[in-house]
Amino acid sequence: MTHSDALQDLLEIPVPDHPALVLDGCRRLLGPNLYGPEPGAVGDGLVSGFDPHAMLQAWVHHARGLLDGLGWTSTQIRTRPFDGGASLFFPAAVDQLFTAAFIVEAAWYYTATGLLQIDQIPIERMIADLRRVSKAEENPALVALVAEAARRGVDRLLDDDALTLGHGAGSATWKSGDLPGSPDWSHLHDIPIALVTGTNGKTTTTRLITAMGKAAGLVSGLSSTEFVKVGDDILDKGDYSGPAGARLLLRDTRLELGVLEVARGGILRRGVPVTRARAAVVTNIAADHLGQYGINTVSELAHVKLAVHRALAPHGVLILNADDPHVVEAAQKAVAPKAWFSLSTDNAEVRTARSRRAPCAWLENGLIMLSDGHTETALIAVEDVPLTLGGAARYNIENVLAAALAARALDIPDGAISATLSRFRSDPTDNPGRANEFAVRGARIFVDFAHNPHSIAAVASAMAVLPARRRFVLLSHAGDRSDADIRALTAGALAFDPDYVVAAENPKYLRGRRPGEVSGIIRQASLDLGLPEDRILMADSPSDGARQILQRVKVDDLALLLVHDERPEIIEMLRRDALR
Repeated sequence: MTHSDALQDLLEIPVPDHPALVLDGCRRLLGPNLYGPEPGAVGDGLVSGFDPHAMLQAWVHHARGLLDGLGWTSTQIRTRPFDGGASLFFPAAVDQLFTAAFIVEAAWYYTATGLLQIDQIPIERMIADLRRVSKAEENPALVALVAEAARRGVDRLLDDDALTLGHGAGSATWKSGDLPGSPDWSHLHDIPIALVTGTNGKTTTTRLITAMGKAAGLVSGLSSTEFVKVGDDILDKGDYSGPAGARLLLRDTRLELGVLEVARGGILRRGVPVTRARAAVVTNIAADHLGQYGINTVSELAHVKLAVHRALAPHGVLILNADDPHVVEAAQKAVAPKAWFSLSTDNAEVRTARSRRAPCAWLENGLIMLSDGHTETALIAVEDVPLTLGGAARYNIENVLAAALAARALDIPDGAISATLSRFRSDPTDNPGRANEFAVRGARIFVDFAHNPHSIAAVASAMAVLPARRRFVLLSHAGDRSDADIRALTAGALAFDPDYVVAAENPKYLRGRRPGEVSGIIRQASLDLGLPEDRILMADSPSDGARQILQRVKVDDLALLLVHDERPEIIEMLRRDALR
């Protein structure tokens, strides 16, 4: 059993199991987060049938009493009310995060039992139990090393059982129970790091920045929803857009430049893993995964994403999409140097940045324009950037602008930036799963991982301007999407103006749905949007749907395969057909 497992087993708090009062998660945040720059603990309380304001007042009252009882009298409690409940957070020392989470849970226990009029554990006994956990968790060496690293301007990576100081080639890692008294600080340092978050475009932007670092001659690496990679070596495959991916990447001592894809879930569950990034990109904000951790609106989601600004080193740059109103609104509360990008030279944020001689990027007369605040540079023509499909993929122009600003913040030369943009392609090698194109019997087939209304509409609109004799689109969605979401996803795909829609079942992702239910909603939504019944084909799986399309395409046809599952099988199928 690890030390962290032992700590979790030290105390069991009998929180009432009642549908009207639910503690929906109690989490240790190891780094900068939605609530502030410090580590701490947070809980989300859901309420029905009780006054949410009264609940939050009681929760704060009990948390304050427990904190004071432990001697944490200067600890400041922060709250965030939301529709149907509230979150309660307070910061804690790096060796007291388990204790902090227990305090949040214990305060909820007293809140819920009080509202439900249930007999309670005497407060003195609870404080004694919490004090016992706090004593077991104490690690003065950890606190001292983290404080000294901050004083020296060196980042730290925390997990349950290890500490890393520095990044990559400048890092060293120790078990939390076997820390050095005085490490060799001369060998510990940070490397250039960029964070990339947003609803869509994260992975492409992450890959672009990493490729730019490689073009500059650096050993570059990334963590993403697909894999963790250093140089040409894939360390592991899977969704590594959270802290585990960051740790796996940044503990590799070969690494000289790192790019972290940072997802909403990771920020809310554990916080941002680093504290000294040189750049943080927010690509865009759209409705996705709402209703989790008390994040119910797009505006609330925007503030979650903008939490990356708290993980910037001094003079680090926050790179923002000036065309996204949710990003613009949330950025007003972000205290950090900002670099805006836009598809329009007339965008208000870009105009202001240019007048104030601040870094920014924009599209002007078909050129990618960059400004460092003093010199404006025409970096490359959009038509010379394969990723943009001749300018049709407007969303990829945004990704290019964001990546170029981030690369500059990482001190990557313009030559390496433009060279990367001129050769980086939407293919399974450079950008797997993002508008990957295949030629099959004179038809153009695109495979894309787009899976929410915003991204599907963007890809479909880009493909709609490409000439075609006939158009086919393959759709399949996970069952945990609502009926409204599935209809919206279908409507976005029909911006492609397809002649045929293939509605595919997704057997591995039914997630509580009956077989055929999701594909049936896609079929009905297509009918409601005016597609004739004989133009809607049903498939048992994404691979079956792709097979049906490949059997039908002819010269000058265009197909868009929106694939969430079975992508490797489909790509192999396309490669085989392309060789015939």
